[in-house]
Amino acid sequence: MQLAPTLLLAALGVIGIWFVLRWWHIERTRRANGQGHARRPSFDDCVAGFVVDFFDTLGIGNFAPTTAYLKLRGRVADENIPGTLNAGHSVAVVLEAFIFISAVAVDPLTLVTMIGAAAFGAWSGVGVVSRLPRRAIQVGMGVALLVAASLFVCSNTGLLPGGGDALGLHGAVLVFAVAVSYLLGALMMLGVGLYAPCLIMVSLLGMNPLAAFPIMMGSCAFLMPIGGERFMRAGRYDPSAVLALTIGGIPGVLVAAFIVKSLPLVWLRWLVVVVVVYAAVQMLRSAVRERRGAATSR
Repeated sequence: MQLAPTLLLAALGVIGIWFVLRWWHIERTRRANGQGHARRPSFDDCVAGFVVDFFDTLGIGNFAPTTAYLKLRGRVADENIPGTLNAGHSVAVVLEAFIFISAVAVDPLTLVTMIGAAAFGAWSGVGVVSRLPRRAIQVGMGVALLVAASLFVCSNTGLLPGGGDALGLHGAVLVFAVAVSYLLGALMMLGVGLYAPCLIMVSLLGMNPLAAFPIMMGSCAFLMPIGGERFMRAGRYDPSAVLALTIGGIPGVLVAAFIVKSLPLVWLRWLVVVVVVYAAVQMLRSAVRERRGAATSR
């Protein structure tokens, strides 16, 4: 294995351990300060974690389906959904990144710079999102879900580019890809999934779509623990949902990566489209109700 992927894997191990230790410390401090005890993780949330991270490993993405689940179940306050997504899927995505960076060869410079840009974008964006009011998050996530549904439709109807054979980018094209990766990392903190936009971008730029997997999973594996930790410090997450998604997500990744490996996903994507659009409408309706309530109280 080349030096760059080896160093990335070592860094992934460090950030994964750091995230778990910070999570434990934040929860212990929270309870010591009398800020309430988290509920035990529910079986339903664990199953949801298994399912969404199973399909995430196969390339579906976990943000849009998890958002739909949390919104339709009324499981988490809307303003806490971005933090719950980033913290709850961090450990599973670190595991995914280990698997795909080890298995898929990508140009080291392309891999490292795009992952680094996405992580820096997340670090920049999380400070803004963690302070946004509830209605702004509802509108942002509603729009994000509609974008995700549109990307699923494009994938199902063959409108997405097929990609080329390249395993790396160079020159101005690489600079462009790094800039877009930074933006996608920042948008992840609002709950906008990175997988589909990243896959589209690398395909448009002539790369082999398979090369997108270590890039997008590696990016998420670095940016989600960073963002998730800051959301947890700000108290903008649901502790029991985060724990349940983590517990269910880890075996979901392992089953998908080492047992199932691939599935025909077209009909699942159509189902996701329906659920995600419905959740987006509900999120935007909640934002409208918030606005009307604020106007009435004046």
